[in-house]
Amino acid sequence: MSSLYLALVHHPIKNKRDELVTTSVTNLDIHDISRSCRTFNVKEYHIVTPLEAQHKLVNRILGHWDGDENNSYNPDRSDALSIARVINSVEDSMKRIEEIEGKAPKLIATGANFESFNSTTKELSEKMKVDNAPYLLIFGTGWGLHASVLERADIMLEPIFGNSEDGYNHLSVRSAVAIYLDRIARCL
Repeated sequence: MSSLYLALVHHPIKNKRDELVTTSVTNLDIHDISRSCRTFNVKEYHIVTPLEAQHKLVNRILGHWDGDENNSYNPDRSDALSIARVINSVEDSMKRIEEIEGKAPKLIATGANFESFNSTTKELSEKMKVDNAPYLLIFGTGWGLHASVLERADIMLEPIFGNSEDGYNHLSVRSAVAIYLDRIARCL
């Protein structure tokens, strides 16, 4: 079966005017997405940002839970955060996975506003059962992944749609990660 990796991308991202931006890393995303990744057997969780100040912040948070005192206070949190890494770019994330796995990962894009997609989570799970290639599941922050990332994706997954009567559909990325991982795992 395939190995699954996950990246939360903070650059290149779109803002509400469809402009290329870099978003800020948030503490909750580091903790909560790490926990979801660890729960669903994701090999590594990459927090993608080119900003050095954001690297320092992430490493400080990860380091806080790596110490003996904090590790003994909350070993589950330390365990979950042990798979998190801060990475400069999607390309660097893919290179790291290729170094670990010996082959390049297939890039799987997600997005709440996709007008077209080429796979469902069930179809992805079926591919992962027989394919021994690594997969990198990427999530955007802000208003979604920039076109420069999407055009390189091997797979674009179906969006998550709620059932709000007025069409409201704006999940936090933390929630979307958990839902996608659960859907993929249920079909494996």
